[in-house]
Amino acid sequence: MAVMGRPETPAVTGEAVERLVSPVNSHTEWDPLEEIIVGRLEGATIPSDHPVVTCNVPPWAGRLQGLAAGFRYPRVLVEQAQQEIDGFVALLESLGVTVRRPDAVDHRRRFGTPDWTSRGFCNTCPRDSMLVIGEEIIETPMAWPCRYFETHSYRPILKDYFRRGARWTAAPKPQLTDELFDPDFRIPKDGEPMRYILTEFEPVFDAADFVRAGRDLFVTRSNVTNRMGVDWLRRHLGPEYRIHEIESRCRTPMHIDTTFVLLAPGKVLVNPEYIDVDRLPDILSSWDVLVAPEPDPIDEALLKVTSMCGKWLSMNVLMIDERRVIAERHHTGMLRALEKWGFEPIPCDLLHYSPFGGSFHCATLDVRRRGLLQSYFD
Repeated sequence: MAVMGRPETPAVTGEAVERLVSPVNSHTEWDPLEEIIVGRLEGATIPSDHPVVTCNVPPWAGRLQGLAAGFRYPRVLVEQAQQEIDGFVALLESLGVTVRRPDAVDHRRRFGTPDWTSRGFCNTCPRDSMLVIGEEIIETPMAWPCRYFETHSYRPILKDYFRRGARWTAAPKPQLTDELFDPDFRIPKDGEPMRYILTEFEPVFDAADFVRAGRDLFVTRSNVTNRMGVDWLRRHLGPEYRIHEIESRCRTPMHIDTTFVLLAPGKVLVNPEYIDVDRLPDILSSWDVLVAPEPDPIDEALLKVTSMCGKWLSMNVLMIDERRVIAERHHTGMLRALEKWGFEPIPCDLLHYSPFGGSFHCATLDVRRRGLLQSYFD
């Protein structure tokens, strides 16, 4: 018998046919959370120098990153972040959530294709390299060469899910040759037309540029997700799903989860700096649009220099269900706003994870949530 609307997958074992129920089942950002993958810090390496890596930062920061590329992250950064991620995992487990972790990897090892070579980065953010749609996990075609084989550290988990009945798909592996990147790219100034470093040479996208509301997904184009990547996913999912583009005013866009955050049916959190609420898709006209408060300032000098994320990381929350939400303890303004909007915030520390790519939503991939595929819009 199928469970919670999940299709059964027949598995042939000898002459018997066994009916498997997929352990993967996640349709939204808010259904009750049962199982999640959390990233690892071990082996984290400063990403290899490439225009698609440095295009979002000021020139001085790009030069600094180029000098440090391929070296291990300093221990002082890793140790503080490790304490916080361990506490986050313990919190999830105390809430009854099953936590899975990828293998530790030596990201300094060099790899390549016939066209280029690179060292790795880290596997701190499973949200980027894999997208869960219902019972399917899709490995995404990421644009950073240093992340080309990042999902390999998750392969034991993916193979386990597949054997137990999940669908496991990989988007076409991109070539990542020079044709994909605009050699004349520069960050557009305020008032200038938006432009991106990516061309439409081939499909690329990070899963973190998408959020899910049942049969509807929302996406931002960015410097890691091109229109061809959005089109690939739209065709792959077929007419059962709709994908809506969210216009972002961010001059250096990368990932939707500090711009447009789905909290619960009928409630979306938006970044007032990046989003013009009057230009949201018409499908959201009946939803409550909650405007994020100004983030609390970060006084720690080292974090100001090393964070890979903007100040709006305060929005990078993780829904446990439609009411409970894990949010950064430092951002008291966000905690108060969530309470005012009827949520139950659970404060947790993850401030020092930002040099490795994000916070609670970035650091996780919700694999199983208790819910059915449905539409949340008229």
